Amino acid sequence: MNQTTHAALSFRCLTTVWLLLLILTGITVGVSRLDLGILNVWAALGIATLKASLVVFYFMHLKNEPRMLVICLLIALLTLATFIGLTFFDVLYR
Repeated sequence: MNQTTHAALSFRCLTTVWLLLLILTGITVGVSRLDLGILNVWAALGIATLKASLVVFYFMHLKNEPRMLVICLLIALLTLATFIGLTFFDVLYR
């Protein structure tokens, strides 16, 4: 079994990601106070996706994993997003 070691992320990198997550949380709260109609849901989902990506890639160290694992995860998430999107359209056009 071939094990590779990954360099630990620096304190500065982790702090930057944490601050970005805090800023995105503030943006989420700000967008929730605006009346954008159906775009409120899409904005919240977009910001949540960005925040989840930061957590997965930096705090869960997916950034240092082999490309095939990243591609498999992205395909699974794209499939999930497709089903959620189809559910939105089903509810929207009832």
